Amino acid sequence: MNKLSYSLVVVVALTIVACAEQQMESYNIQGSSSVSVLDGSKIYLKVMMNDGPKDIDSCEVVHGSFGFAGKLDTIRLAMLSVADGGMPIVMEKGDILVSIDKTGHKVSGSPMNDMLYEYLDKLIQLQNERGELGHKQIQMLLEGVDEQTIASKLSVEENVLLAKIDSLETRFILDNLDNVLGPCAFQILTSNMPYPMLTPQIEEIMGKASEKFKNDTYVKEYYGKAKEILSRMKGEIDDSSAVGAAEAK
Repeated sequence: MNKLSYSLVVVVALTIVACAEQQMESYNIQGSSSVSVLDGSKIYLKVMMNDGPKDIDSCEVVHGSFGFAGKLDTIRLAMLSVADGGMPIVMEKGDILVSIDKTGHKVSGSPMNDMLYEYLDKLIQLQNERGELGHKQIQMLLEGVDEQTIASKLSVEENVLLAKIDSLETRFILDNLDNVLGPCAFQILTSNMPYPMLTPQIEEIMGKASEKFKNDTYVKEYYGKAKEILSRMKGEIDDSSAVGAAEAK
């Protein structure tokens, strides 16, 4: 290779590297914790890979503060894993703020994290209202209301709340089919199910879903397993072992 050709190759290579660096965006996660027992604890930043969650960074909580910083070439969902659980976080350009206290945690400061946690706040509020129905029942019993009247009244209230929760979950997922928030909310929705199942709500979501959403790793695996289990339950596949294994999980 002559000197001119070699120089051209070097220039092209440097140009490619420069373009790649320009496409990389910086994220900056700044966290604070008022939970004293977390001081000295490790917090892990995990992302979902094909073979499961993978640690990509970690740091220690020092005097109630912690942080992560780095580059990314695409917006992606991650998980901040702490001693007593974890929290979803969208890794995107900008300054991301994480707050942990005794009442819970919150991520804010960037567009998608603001959207995600506004949704989660509304969802938790509705779930808490549903949880309060038990206290209402006890209060009404103490007030001398008969059990049939209590059951009838609280059943109506619970059905109204369940419809609001269903609508909130479905609408948020359908509004975010083609970004990381849709699959994230779908995973939250299905996380408390005893095994992958096809509820009317999930059937509605999948019936309206985009191909990108359907091909998300978690969504695709969940939906495939749910359809397989349903087929086995109907006797279309003569093998009940998969259902038992799924229920055991």
